[in-house]
Amino acid sequence: MKMSKMFFTTLRETPADAEVVSHQLLVRAGFIRKTTSGIYTYMPLLWKVLKKIETIIREEMDAKDAQELLLPILQPEELWQESGRWEVYGKELMRLQDRHGKMCCLGPTHEEIITALARDEIKSYRQLPVNLYQIQDKFRDEIRPRFGLLRGKEFIMKDAYSFDADEAGLDVSYQKMTEAYVNIFNRCGLETRMVRSDSGAIGGSVSHEFMVLTRTDSGENDVLFCDTCDYAANSNRAESKMLPAETDGKFNEAKEVDTPNVKSIEDLAKFFNIAPSAICKTLVYVADKRYVLALIRGDKAIEEIKLKNAIDANEIRIASDDEVKDLVEKNGFNTGSGFIGPKGINVQVIGDNSITELKNFVVGINKTDMHLVGANWGKEIDLPKIVTDIRLAEAGETCPVCDGKLDITKGIEVGNIFKLGTKYSKKMKSTFTDENGKEQPFVMGCYGIGVSRTAAAAVERYHDENGIQWPMSIAPYHVSIVPVNVNDELQMRTAEAFYKELMDKKVEVIIDDRSERAGVKFKDADLIGIPVRITVGKTITEGNVEIKIRSTGEMLVVPKDEAVNKVIELIAKTA
Repeated sequence: MKMSKMFFTTLRETPADAEVVSHQLLVRAGFIRKTTSGIYTYMPLLWKVLKKIETIIREEMDAKDAQELLLPILQPEELWQESGRWEVYGKELMRLQDRHGKMCCLGPTHEEIITALARDEIKSYRQLPVNLYQIQDKFRDEIRPRFGLLRGKEFIMKDAYSFDADEAGLDVSYQKMTEAYVNIFNRCGLETRMVRSDSGAIGGSVSHEFMVLTRTDSGENDVLFCDTCDYAANSNRAESKMLPAETDGKFNEAKEVDTPNVKSIEDLAKFFNIAPSAICKTLVYVADKRYVLALIRGDKAIEEIKLKNAIDANEIRIASDDEVKDLVEKNGFNTGSGFIGPKGINVQVIGDNSITELKNFVVGINKTDMHLVGANWGKEIDLPKIVTDIRLAEAGETCPVCDGKLDITKGIEVGNIFKLGTKYSKKMKSTFTDENGKEQPFVMGCYGIGVSRTAAAAVERYHDENGIQWPMSIAPYHVSIVPVNVNDELQMRTAEAFYKELMDKKVEVIIDDRSERAGVKFKDADLIGIPVRITVGKTITEGNVEIKIRSTGEMLVVPKDEAVNKVIELIAKTA
């Protein structure tokens, strides 16, 4: 491809709304253009990247006996009503009505469609196992689209669905997809970590995410990982063993104490001269329009996804001051945030595991400017009926698997896999006949890869101050040829000869035949991030050209007669 014919424009300034590196560089290098919030046009350069990622995905999925199909984007409401997700999926579901008044949605995922298809097509255990996949646009009405291709309203995704006769079969399918995903991301040049994660709106008993660990501030997820073993988990699912702490307030008796305007945990610790870990913190949440009290040790924080799952809520948020006041007034008290506690409040109360170690502790007593000190479970206050892990694990704590230390880094989710079990098949009456002639629900798995996210993650992982550094396997082109002066006959003749020879050898190559200054060409080449660059400049009079390796910045001066073979060698080495 000649750059004079390419449909692209590079920008020197970073877009004001681009928060992360991938968004900034993909816009500046001419890979994407914003249409509206969360919606982008994939320009020709990015489309080549995406098609290469898709090819890798198809090859690895097919190698695991998965079969590709294409499901409808527009999905009828009745299937989502069958699964029970029409109301509970949330506002991200893009609902619309056709001219006949029939409600539909644009597919954010395809569990309902594929489950209905299996219900109609798979009748016997002899047809199992089956794994079906597609690569298609998805739509989610994100409340705050951000990070460019990492969190948009429209995106390209590979989603696959396995159907097995039993859990043992699902285990096999799950393992096959795990192996396929490792191969896919390795071939894309991305080192990933498989981490435990929350199943979210998809549901299921077990789920894992494949994370690109950036080990920088770049990335949208916090991932905790062990420095000794293979344990890793998204922060919304991570567990840990807490470090030793002072959990005994050492008060001689239980009594109510005046604490004028002392509301925060920090202020309480100073007021009583105790460790924050000897205080029971009470937080009020609104979960699906009902109030819930969450109790946790004073020095720890609630992980809201864990809390949401523990109380089986669809949506959850911290209560406002007015809502806290409303709750306590309904229970016959007159106080506000900072003094609330579980005693005498008639709502669901859930405690974190950390509170069980508390002795002679401090807790709110639902009286303004008052706290109860010297409290103990089973005496002054009852331990909540539900006590479980709703705590945010922290770096420095102990690994739940071994005695290693947990560290934290940023990660970008590029794939996820779920053991759905019979969550959808039971509700939608999607069954097969087993070997005994009995109807059984399919045991399902779900497996997704963000195709456009994978491209963005590669940019987040591979870039420098000058631009993108594409891995060879997914780069839009392998080689760029830059004749410094297009008006120099020898330079152009040599560059065009390289161009023809590389194309004849099936190397994907572009030639910068634009009448631009050399500095502009070099900056664009670095910004776009083609892995290998051949520069044909003044040294051609001596029979030499320069080869630059984009990932390392290494410059090689080679005889022009050896340049093509050297380039092919470099491509083979890094492919």
